[in-house]
Amino acid sequence: MHSKSMVRTALLVASVLTALSVPLAAHHGWTGYDEKNPLTLTGTVKASEYANPHGFVELDVNGKVWHVVLAPTSRMQARGLTREMLKTGTKATVVGYANRQTPTELRAERITIGDKTTELR
Repeated sequence: MHSKSMVRTALLVASVLTALSVPLAAHHGWTGYDEKNPLTLTGTVKASEYANPHGFVELDVNGKVWHVVLAPTSRMQARGLTREMLKTGTKATVVGYANRQTPTELRAERITIGDKTTELR
């Protein structure tokens, strides 16, 4: 009996550790973005997702569509950036860093919609 209990405990611990490591592995780091060359883009929101781990907008800038990575929803909400502000057709300006591997992806540091600027980092 004692050995079955130890095996069950070991399996439980292994399961918990595996479950905890999956979100960490799925989350990407920020080292792939060129922080030495900030970009400012102004365009129109074509699509958006107010989701975790990070929200995003697809921003049409003069016919080129950028995938703009925003912040987690909890941070956006706490700083006043609502889902409604990111609706399709909205004009937005983002300041951030381009992805070194994906030239049309930007990690946003801040976003301005109308007269409201939201710091995302």
